[in-house]
Parts: sequence; structure tokens; C-alpha cells
Amino acid sequence: MKKDIEITEVKDVYIAAVLEQNAGQDTWLVYLINDLGDMIEGVMITSKGHVDMEGKDIRTAVMRHRIGNVPFKTAVKVEIIDSQVFGIFNEYWVSFFLDGKVMEKKFTFGPHTIDKDFLEDLPVMKQKGIIVK
Repeated sequence: MKKDIEITEVKDVYIAAVLEQNAGQDTWLVYLINDLGDMIEGVMITSKGHVDMEGKDIRTAVMRHRIGNVPFKTAVKVEIIDSQVFGIFNEYWVSFFLDGKVMEKKFTFGPHTIDKDFLEDLPVMKQKGIIVK
């Protein structure tokens, strides 16, 4: 029954895009950040891009990532994100177990929000990036 379903808000878990230099070129990497005081277990992430442009629904392929366990106060790489998709919505569905409960949250980078001009300090990481809470 609906009344038996407990929906718990996900806090202190984030997705961030971080700009790194590889062989002299800018590379954007997506990270999962666990800023909780507990390990999150069995982490699964799906990512996809989409936009409704001039009446046409444009979608990227859906990528699935099995991350496993993420210790407290750490960040793990999820994927490289290509600059060609920065003009569309980029969604990350994150599912994991915390204290025996299934938790999930959708994180979305809006069009043109992954940009050097929007870099900020990130929790847990020493790098700057674009965070979605």
C-alpha cells in the first residue's frame, strides 16, 4: 500500500562535473560525492541526455554504471562527459543502500551549466567543479 512506502530524502550525496587536464586538453569528468558520515552501498547510476528541440525529442544512449560501495567522505569517478552534450539536459539517477534502506535521487545538469565560468569548491574533493544537489 502507498501508506507503507517510506520515502527518505537523500542528503549529502551529490553529482559533480570536474574539469581536468589530460594531455594538454580539457576533459570533464562526472563524480559521485558521498559527503555522509556513513558508507553508501551497492551504488548504481544511470546517465542520459535529452532535450526537446524544435518539437523533436533528442535523446542520448542510456549508460549504466555499477559503482559498488562508496566510503564516507569520498568521491568516485562515474564517467567522462563529452562537451557536445553540454547544450542538453544531462540526468543522473543514483540508487544505493543506506542503513538497509533503498535510496535514490535524480541529479540534472541543465543546458549550458557545465562551464568553466561556474566552477565552485566541492565538498570532499580538493578540485573545483559544477555540483548538482
